[in-house]
Amino acid sequence: MPRTQALQDWIKQLFPGQPVTLAPASADASFRRYFRATLADGSTRIIMDAPPEHENCQPYLDIAQLLNAAGVHVPVIYAQNLDQGFLLLSDLGNTTYLDVLKSHPDSAAALYREAATALLAIQKANHPGLLPEYDRNLLARELQLFPEWYVARHLDISLSDAQQSVLNNAFEKILANNLAQPRVFVHRDYHSRNLMLSEPNPGILDFQDAVFGPYTYDLVSLYRDAYISWEEEQELDWVIRFWELARKEQLPVPADFADYWRDYEWMGVQRQLKVLGIFARLYHRDGKDGYLADMPRVMAYLRRTAERYIDLKPLLLLLDELENRESRAGYTF
Repeated sequence: MPRTQALQDWIKQLFPGQPVTLAPASADASFRRYFRATLADGSTRIIMDAPPEHENCQPYLDIAQLLNAAGVHVPVIYAQNLDQGFLLLSDLGNTTYLDVLKSHPDSAAALYREAATALLAIQKANHPGLLPEYDRNLLARELQLFPEWYVARHLDISLSDAQQSVLNNAFEKILANNLAQPRVFVHRDYHSRNLMLSEPNPGILDFQDAVFGPYTYDLVSLYRDAYISWEEEQELDWVIRFWELARKEQLPVPADFADYWRDYEWMGVQRQLKVLGIFARLYHRDGKDGYLADMPRVMAYLRRTAERYIDLKPLLLLLDELENRESRAGYTF
């Protein structure tokens, strides 16, 4: 393939006369590919292959610089070729948080404590004006992935006018909450597959889509992870601990935890609707079926929150209809 040849030519320029062995490093939900390069001395590097017609490497470089300045562990950038879309990065290893959490669930407290500490550092490094805004247009565009890809393509359902109205009203209420939240530096994909077991811990990946947006987004991504879940009592304990630390660090969190928890849950609804749409798109458009098994977990998060808030009950009824469930008595559109 021409692109593979271009990558090999670039590596030869970086390491002239040295044998370099390439192997796939990780899968990605985008057009990016990652390779692990083993050098003659046995050391390794990661090569990001981001086709310029699909991906722009500049945000990755910019955000890496901001995160490094915040004191969190991100890959070192050794070399770059933006015209061809190649980056040479330090190797943070091949053990994700998800790997460890699944094999050693007793490690969760320590791992999440370190992830929360890193997230506090990220949120303290506020950069309004430097990061793209997580504004209404972007939040709403993400919500539309749910009807477009999950409902229409995955479930093969055409919404009636009444159903579409219910969904639109729910979206407006979700957006109203999300946009009213204080804003901070948002990684935007802060979860167990993008956190690496490393020294210092965690190593943080996949941050190129960072934005300036709602203060609960990354936390709900972390604790209501699409790939692993925890008992809600444990989740609540972790969120309370983060809220307490955030207050001590004078981050813009409310004095009443109940207000923070509500924002956390409503932000989760936005993310879960988006993720269901993305997972459906990855399958139906891109032929990636590995995400289908995680859809029930994401839907369970969504339903659990919708059951709690009267403003989300119409959305819950709509989900009942879409899944052919018997709706709970007492609620009608």
